Amino acid sequence: MELSGTVLWGEDYEPVQGTLVVDDGEIVRLDEERTDSTDIVLPAFVNAHTHIGDSIAKEAGRGLTLEELVAPPDGLKHRLLREADRSELVEAMRRSLQFMAETGTAATLEFREGGLEGVHAIREAAKGVGVEPFVFGRGDPAVVDAADGYGASGAADGEFGRERNAARTAGKPFAIHAGEVDATDINPALDLDPDMLVHMVHAEQLHLDRVEDNGIPVAVCPRSNLVTDVGLPPVRELLDRTTVALGTDNVMTNSPSMFREMEFVAKCCDVEAPEVLEMATRAGASVVDGNYGVVKAGREARLLVLDGDSHNLAGARDVVRAVVRRAGSSDVERVVLP
Repeated sequence: MELSGTVLWGEDYEPVQGTLVVDDGEIVRLDEERTDSTDIVLPAFVNAHTHIGDSIAKEAGRGLTLEELVAPPDGLKHRLLREADRSELVEAMRRSLQFMAETGTAATLEFREGGLEGVHAIREAAKGVGVEPFVFGRGDPAVVDAADGYGASGAADGEFGRERNAARTAGKPFAIHAGEVDATDINPALDLDPDMLVHMVHAEQLHLDRVEDNGIPVAVCPRSNLVTDVGLPPVRELLDRTTVALGTDNVMTNSPSMFREMEFVAKCCDVEAPEVLEMATRAGASVVDGNYGVVKAGREARLLVLDGDSHNLAGARDVVRAVVRRAGSSDVERVVLP
C-alpha cells in the first residue's frame, strides 16, 4: 500500500511531501518526492482514557455533580450500567467504537466497569471494528487475568493494594484516577506506584515533583473536567515533568472525538500544536508499549488520512497546527487500521 501527500513524519511530526510505503501492516519507508496529492497522512489517534460503557447514557444526568454522575457504587452511570441489558450495552459500546474508528482513533485505553463480564462485553463490542481497546478492568483483583491491566476509581474509594499487587504479579499496568475533585487522593494514589494517573486537575508542586521523580505518565481529559466543573488540569506543568496523554473520558458527557479534544486543549492550555498531537497519538501508545502512534519505519501502520484540500483545511499555512486546531470528522478521507 502507498499513501501520497504531506506525511507528518517521525516523532517531531515533520511535514514531508512524499509517498509512504506500507507492507503487511508495517510502515516500511517514506520516499520524499513531489506529489500532486493534497492528502495529509498522520498517525491515527490513541485515546488515553475512556469509559465507553457510558454509551448507554449519553447526555444523561443534567445538573448532577461529578459524584452524583459517576461515583461508585451508586452514581447515575453505575445504576444505569447495572440496569442495562447486555446486548444493549454491547451495541451501544460498538456504536461508540465505530464512531472512533471513523474519526481516526486506532486504540483506546478503556476503564471498563462490570468486572470480568465487563471485559468480555467490550471485547465483543470491538470485534471487527478496528479500534483496539486496551482494557483496564475494574472490580475484583482477579479481573486482571482477563483484562490488559487494572483501572482503579480513585484512592478515596478504597485502598487498592490488592489490585495493585495483582497487576504487578501479572506483569500488567495499574492505572488510577487522582486529583479530579481535589488534591486529597493524589498522594495515596502515588503511594501505589501506578503506571498511569488520570486527571490530576488539582496537582500541587509536591505531586508534580513525585510524578517527575517516578516518571509516571498522566492522562488528561480537559473537556470532561470542564463539563463536570472541577477545573482544568495544569497541562503545561505536567508536560514539563512527564509524558502527558489525551483522553476523552466518559461518553456520557463527551463524544469520544480526539479532534474536539485536541482543539480544546490547544486553545485553552499553554501548549503548542506538535505537543498536542503527540498527546493524542504517541503518548497514549507509549503508556501501553504500543508500536504505533508515530509514522516511522518499523511501526504499525495505524494511520489517518485527511483531505488537505477540504473546504476546512485548504490554504493552511501550518499543517500540524491546522490538524490540531481545525481538522474534524468531515476532513477524514481514510483511516488505516489493523
